[in-house]
Amino acid sequence: MSEDEARRAASPPGAARRCGTEPSPGSTGTRIHVYTFIQSDSEELPILDNEMFHSIKPGLSAYADSPETAGHTVRMLLKVAKRTVPRVMWKRTPLVLRATAGLRLLTAQKARALLEQVQHVFDESPFLVPDNSVTIMNGTNEGILAWISLNFLTGHLNAQTKKTVGILDLGGGSTQITFLPKLRETIESAPVTDFVARFDIFNSTYELYTYSYLGNGLMAGRLATLGALGAEGMEWRVFKSSCLPKKFRDEWSFGGITYHVSGDPEGYTGFKLCYQEVLKVVKGVIHQPYELEGSNVFYAFSYYFDRAVDAGLIDGVYGGMLQVRDFKKRAKEVCNRTTKYPSISPFLCMDMTYITCLLKDGFGFKESTVLQLTKKVNNVEASWALGAMLDHFHNLKIH
Repeated sequence: MSEDEARRAASPPGAARRCGTEPSPGSTGTRIHVYTFIQSDSEELPILDNEMFHSIKPGLSAYADSPETAGHTVRMLLKVAKRTVPRVMWKRTPLVLRATAGLRLLTAQKARALLEQVQHVFDESPFLVPDNSVTIMNGTNEGILAWISLNFLTGHLNAQTKKTVGILDLGGGSTQITFLPKLRETIESAPVTDFVARFDIFNSTYELYTYSYLGNGLMAGRLATLGALGAEGMEWRVFKSSCLPKKFRDEWSFGGITYHVSGDPEGYTGFKLCYQEVLKVVKGVIHQPYELEGSNVFYAFSYYFDRAVDAGLIDGVYGGMLQVRDFKKRAKEVCNRTTKYPSISPFLCMDMTYITCLLKDGFGFKESTVLQLTKKVNNVEASWALGAMLDHFHNLKIH
């Protein structure tokens, strides 16, 4: 059977089936998404027929000093792609890797060495490797592509729809906010033009409020709270925090560096003290948009979802709706009883306090704001990867 016959046999009449493969390395994991689309008309939105998703920890940035190991990680993920994509379609299935904050936080030299290893693995693979198939994605695009993914999956990405959803993405190294403003003041009062992005998709032009805060992801936020972000003398310093249990002392690794961390055995612990520490990392760094309330339903995912599950606020499969005050209430409970939660993570108090502070004092959400916490929408992973694949196929000209 020829390739075209195989594709027609597996697709509805008049439709073309295409696959796209998107490895997405962040600071805390490397993931592969294999998407199968059905495209009946190039002017129309394609139909997402299937997604295969697989994740490996840690992220590529953990191999900053041994790039060959990063290549091995990508090879393992490509084995998954080979099992998923029919062999007859390998040569016409584009393979694209977009690295995120984990690599943005590395030195240019270390990041380049990692990307060269990945490119080598891609070049020896049987898939279609386009130009610029291996790059570090800028944070703004990460937010925009996540917005495209979520609005595509929720059915809001067509010319008739006036309603869209906003996105809040909390990664390890960076955090993004993206939404479609209803008021001109939101665009006009943004600090710099970097907060506004336009792109065209399916005969519509969108102008989004979007920003990516590098260094304000959950793991980078831990480091900043501990005073360890960019600090000297890692080998001998112990970084203390009142957000950690008093008797806690351990090593903790992020981005290929190991830190000695501990609670403060002489001091006090609890939510108030922890909040003061975290506030220094957020206050004055995160811009509060002119309009937030009532403009959009916000979908929050990645570490927002994971920590809400760890804290017992939502179901780990179905997610759920939470108010900002739910994060605050649980943060207080966890911080004021650190001994009760040590088995989950000694960092849970810090993480829940950081999320509360980021939402309230950072972005300026009210405590009554309802967020939709989700990992999957219509059985598809909530992330920027789907948007990246749509961008690859349709060249959205993001600017």
